[in-house]
Amino acid sequence: MKADINYLKEEFFRLYGDREREPVLFYSPGRVNLIGEHTDYNGGYVFPCALDFGTTLLVRQTDTAELRLNSLNFPGEVIIPVALNYLPVPKSWTNYPVGVINEFARNGIRAHGMEMLFMGDIPNGAGLSSSASIEMVTAVAMNELTGAGLEMMEMVKMSQKAENGFVGMNCGIMDQFAVGFGRKGHAINLNCDTLEYRYAPLNLGDRRLVITNTNKQRGLTNSKYNERRSECDRAVELISIHRPIRHLSELTVADLWMLDSYIDDPVVRKRARHVITENDRTLDAIRALESNDIELFGKLMNESHDSLCHDYEVTGMELDTLVYEGRKLPGVIGTRMTGAGFGGCTVSIVESRHVDKFMERLSEIYTHKSGLVAEFYLPGIGDGARIMQAAGSRQ
Repeated sequence: MKADINYLKEEFFRLYGDREREPVLFYSPGRVNLIGEHTDYNGGYVFPCALDFGTTLLVRQTDTAELRLNSLNFPGEVIIPVALNYLPVPKSWTNYPVGVINEFARNGIRAHGMEMLFMGDIPNGAGLSSSASIEMVTAVAMNELTGAGLEMMEMVKMSQKAENGFVGMNCGIMDQFAVGFGRKGHAINLNCDTLEYRYAPLNLGDRRLVITNTNKQRGLTNSKYNERRSECDRAVELISIHRPIRHLSELTVADLWMLDSYIDDPVVRKRARHVITENDRTLDAIRALESNDIELFGKLMNESHDSLCHDYEVTGMELDTLVYEGRKLPGVIGTRMTGAGFGGCTVSIVESRHVDKFMERLSEIYTHKSGLVAEFYLPGIGDGARIMQAAGSRQ
């Protein structure tokens, strides 16, 4: 966790006063998905890990019947009356925490009056799950402060429901799951249909994960994301006429013939082909990592991006520039877009001795081709959402 807690506390007291009553400190990470993109809402496998940067929340209960929300990342205070049912505020970051509070209320767990201060060091809109991080830190805080006693799995599901129903983003469960269940030094092999999972040590040897932010502005709720989900649903409908399935990920590469036989729309065929082949790649990649075959893992990362570019069409010039120019540089084992796409970030595995040159050269090429300035992160792999410091305790 990189937040300066003393600074955050000073800001909290500046906003809310009363230094005699300490707030409670909570933390939730961001996440990066190593492979398995757009498979989660198709019932497939994903392979994410929690990062060592994320969202910090200071919260203090009050006797008032209102929620006071502030963020060091967004200007202005938002005050909302405590209620049994909440409504979204158009284009407001507060929809992420309030959506979670609303899910608790729908389950009979009503919020007290609260003073809340959020601070995140996840770049917004970068595809590293800043939204899921805010949702999960709110869920953990609500669970602790109300004494609800919910398990992490229930909080993950409630946070996903909040993003789907309250925010209007039809995401799968991967982001909230990775943020909630993250384990230091490990990636998570997750079956998004059954929610069965296991941890896999992320041993890259003399290589590093490098995340590169396109810094392209995007708004996923208004993008093609929800359209892609609808196209996948359409593929399931058409195939199910001949072979009943619930998700595209129930099919394997041996079933690809069905796409030409049962789906007339070439666009829907391409979307389905990506999901089916990506699910297969993800399972191969997990086995490669467990066998310490990092070269094969990198090759599968490259194939994943190619599929996302040509079949799923969620990359764009900025992501493609970073990936295809990055592949030409020394020491690059594999590189691909990560997250929903349409901007956001790439994730690369690069030999440690080449990392500095990789970032320097790719930055130059990217700015020349796109006019934008890329940002680079060298993340560690961290733990999931949790309480960090109870009220009245001292670090």
